[in-house]
Amino acid sequence: MSTAPWYEEPSPGTGSLEPRAWFAASDAARLSLGGTWRFRLSPRADSEDTSFAAPGYDASGWAELAVPGHWVLQGHGCPAYTNVHYPFPVDPPHVPTENPTGDHLRTFDVPDAMSADGEVLLRFDGVESCARVWLNGTELGTFMGSRLPHEFEVGALLRPRGNVLAVRVHQWSAGSYLEDQDQWWMPGIFREVTLLHRPPGAAGDFFVHSPYDHRTGRGTLRVESAVPGRVLVPELGLDLATGESALIPVEPWTAETPRLYTAELVMPGERVPLRIGFRTVVVEDGLLKVNGRRILFRGVNRHEFHPETGRTLGLATMREDLVLMKRHNINAARTSHYPPHPAFLELCDELGLWVIDECDLETHGFEEVGWRGNPVDDPRWTPALLDRAARMVERDKNHPSVVLWSLGNECGTGQGLSAMADWIRDRDPGRPIHYEGDRSCRDTDVYARMYASQEETARIGRHEDTDGPGERDRLPFILCEYGHAMGNGPGGLTEYQDLFETYERCQGGFIWEWIDHGLAHPELGHAYGGDFGEELHDGNFVCDGLLFPDRTPSPGLVEYKKVIEPVRFAGDGTAGTLHITNCHDFSGLSHLSFDWSYEVEGKAVSSGPLAVPDLAPGRSVELKLDPPPVADASREAYWTVRAVLAHDTPWAPRGHEVAWSQLPVVPRPVVPRPASAPVAGIAPVREGHRVTLGPAAFDCRTGLLTDLCGIPVEGPRLDVWRAPTDNDAGASWAPEEQYARRWRELGLDRMQHRLDDMELMDSHCVVRSRVAPAASDLALRVTYIWSGDGERVRLTVSVAPEGTWTLPLPRLGVRMGLPGAYGQAQWFGAGPGEAYPDTRRAARVGRWSMPVDAMQTPYVRPQENGARAEVRWAELHDGQRGLRIEGDPEFWFTARRWTSEELAAARHLPDLVPGDRVWLNLDHGMHGIGSASCGPGVLTEYQLRAEEAVFGFVFGPLAVTR
Repeated sequence: MSTAPWYEEPSPGTGSLEPRAWFAASDAARLSLGGTWRFRLSPRADSEDTSFAAPGYDASGWAELAVPGHWVLQGHGCPAYTNVHYPFPVDPPHVPTENPTGDHLRTFDVPDAMSADGEVLLRFDGVESCARVWLNGTELGTFMGSRLPHEFEVGALLRPRGNVLAVRVHQWSAGSYLEDQDQWWMPGIFREVTLLHRPPGAAGDFFVHSPYDHRTGRGTLRVESAVPGRVLVPELGLDLATGESALIPVEPWTAETPRLYTAELVMPGERVPLRIGFRTVVVEDGLLKVNGRRILFRGVNRHEFHPETGRTLGLATMREDLVLMKRHNINAARTSHYPPHPAFLELCDELGLWVIDECDLETHGFEEVGWRGNPVDDPRWTPALLDRAARMVERDKNHPSVVLWSLGNECGTGQGLSAMADWIRDRDPGRPIHYEGDRSCRDTDVYARMYASQEETARIGRHEDTDGPGERDRLPFILCEYGHAMGNGPGGLTEYQDLFETYERCQGGFIWEWIDHGLAHPELGHAYGGDFGEELHDGNFVCDGLLFPDRTPSPGLVEYKKVIEPVRFAGDGTAGTLHITNCHDFSGLSHLSFDWSYEVEGKAVSSGPLAVPDLAPGRSVELKLDPPPVADASREAYWTVRAVLAHDTPWAPRGHEVAWSQLPVVPRPVVPRPASAPVAGIAPVREGHRVTLGPAAFDCRTGLLTDLCGIPVEGPRLDVWRAPTDNDAGASWAPEEQYARRWRELGLDRMQHRLDDMELMDSHCVVRSRVAPAASDLALRVTYIWSGDGERVRLTVSVAPEGTWTLPLPRLGVRMGLPGAYGQAQWFGAGPGEAYPDTRRAARVGRWSMPVDAMQTPYVRPQENGARAEVRWAELHDGQRGLRIEGDPEFWFTARRWTSEELAAARHLPDLVPGDRVWLNLDHGMHGIGSASCGPGVLTEYQLRAEEAVFGFVFGPLAVTR
């Protein structure tokens, strides 16, 4: 009878000490064991014996490896990405015989400070997926739980010089069944390894209790400690014995006002710095409240990721993440789907962020087999689940930023989750519990959902979600995932935010997710699933973040910042009235200053400060703006008002913009419809196959323009295709939202243009065309009317659908090509970044200028991007001369050096090779973006239906002045 190896046991391991509170530093000695280790990779768990752990083993022929780090990112094997599927047969707790195994060796000397009396602990903060550990030839134990700390007592085994630490890490273990978390599978010792001296009388575990009573303004401080000592808080004049309580007036901690009191835990043998925040979290009256007030999560889900080092993050990267969040009005993070590096929580305490701390637990792959054998409902696994819950709670319990514990993610339901919830409630009743996967909410204190549509969210907000038990209806509602930020998007965020601010029960949500997990690749730029030869993978579904892999904000993050801004402006620009609402949960407006500018046709003509009272949260005020300069009814004008930081903060300097709005004063002039207002003056002239009309020349065999204002051009002609976005592709479970597939099946990517007629009139020429896909009787009848004078030419386009169209169009406009030298763009309209019908909140009206190359958005998988909205006019030039295009009405403007077809064919950014043309799309209409890659599709009001349309443009020469 065979005995299963230890790494196939569902237990959490052997030999580790009980979990305890984490702290960054103390006056006790510590030694980092990070750096260069010796490393050997074997294809199987049993390929090599354990002789390498014995003192004197010669590992000089082994490779060198950076620890912390993943071996697959250092030239040993390859990473692999799956979302739901396990990359091995589902047969718990067994794993494949082919089980990559990394043997690690580190030799170190012990500092003299650690040679004193007391204990010495060896601490691992993160190892994927399991580890077996030896020190100086003695086995210490084994452990699983990749994103959790494990400690061993090693003092008796240490010697002053030449200590040998040996660690065997298996890529697959029973623990892998609990860690199916929609990310790269990347084994290794990826967090710190540290030696900690624990002198006699050193701090053991301790629990800081610091609730706040909003009715009295007082906080209570009590520190439970396994070792008796004292708690010093000089600022409060406190000197308490551990276990004693003090009630004292304090300033509370919130994510908006992260007030921390510097303290010290003084033990006979150690002094531990503390930062204490006073706050109380409760579910009361059906609402989640902090310090007596309902809070609204403006959050993100955050995996730990760096494009070069994977889940190994330095403190600077963690701080960069938090600074970017704060600068984009984000106030909350869900640590999907495991506890983060503990230093991240310290930064959340310091900078101010609500945190849902999630256990290192996901068994999503069992859904593929009907949840048969799911570990969370198998009592053999309950000790491992309880161990993971305890290691999270004990490590992180002293952080005021942590306001909810999460049992895990996408684990189905089962007795193991109930056991975890019971344990957590008993250990820490001061924080509610979150878990999304159980609709009964039996084990949770909040009702959480993923990707509920706007319509369903509204029903839940009205307490009309009658498909669940009555208990659930009394719980606060959180969208723990929404707004799937994959590629271009997400769209529809404004409608969600309106619901969060309308229905008290709807307390916000967390965008999926923070950063694209594109791994740096020398040929591909950034790699995603399948780029490393994985047999089973989920493609670029791993690139679904608000940041690009290099941590550049995407247009989605810029849009989200605007949607969730904590100050709202409304009003009547013509009347000069301004309505301001404070949408903070706790803060007034004294930390902000306000200003205004008056702009005419995109240029500021006057500006100044704006006096705004210090409004309490939720309060509003109406102000009167100064009378503007004399308005010219023929020139578009508007107010721009802003709220900016009044003082430097730890996360942004004084003047950082927090919120803004624009109020029209003189709307865009109403002009005649293009069909009834041709540019009069010159009759068309035909010479052979060439027709000239003012500054334009045509080929009468095709009806297409060939020369415009002395510039050789291609087109313009009707265009309805765009390179599908990830959201256009949709999700497998919602075929009705898979527009990319349906558009291709209809043939919108291969439309054929038939010239029916070209008629020359006294003052204009008319080109009639039929645009249709092969194998279909659907078509678009197009009439192009051209008229011109000596300098300019007007194009009017009339479109009429033929047949019964049931699908929306990707876009509706004209495409034309200019010589590649015309690579500098200017426009008056919305900008500076891209915008689409349901992602246009962050685009403001102004005059913008940038190279065509800078107008491209570098999505990891290339797709439709770069459209500018509400464009009144656009100019393209080569530095000396150019072309001006005026819209009638406003249009969507896109310029790029490749066609939509070339963009759609590309898999990575290096696939896009600039051609010898600049391709312009001048669009009358654009289909929205939505979130259908994993969420709701495009809302009805943002769908572009095939309907009759009339639109036009005026083209003229541009002389560039320097």
